Amino acid sequence: MELPALNIKAIVFVHWLLTIFARIFPGWLPDAYYLSNFSVLALGVWAVAQRDSVDAIFMFMVGLLVTIVLDILLLALFYAAAEEATEKTIQRDLFRFSGGMAILSLILKPMSCFFIYHMYLERGGECNISLGCTS
Repeated sequence: MELPALNIKAIVFVHWLLTIFARIFPGWLPDAYYLSNFSVLALGVWAVAQRDSVDAIFMFMVGLLVTIVLDILLLALFYAAAEEATEKTIQRDLFRFSGGMAILSLILKPMSCFFIYHMYLERGGECNISLGCTS
């Protein structure tokens, strides 16, 4: 089964847009969320600029994997308190939109990692994972 052709620029753009939308409601997520996501997007821009670089796309993929874990932790720690604080205010819908975009970004990241892994293999990267079992 052949994977659909997906451009790395599209992946970077979608995650950039979702990170910007998650930032619309200020103060509910710590700066670590934005710094980690924008740092990984900078690695994505590097992977776009260096079309033949295996290191650039590998670093982008690893960065996305790290931000998956970090996003889960930050959303788990800060979402409930922010939702409770905005439940009776006029900005409730804005918070829900912002939170929804952060959650959508988190949902799309594993799929993005899957596509980036295949781009990594196309660029000549190798998967040498050894579990210590030799026969």
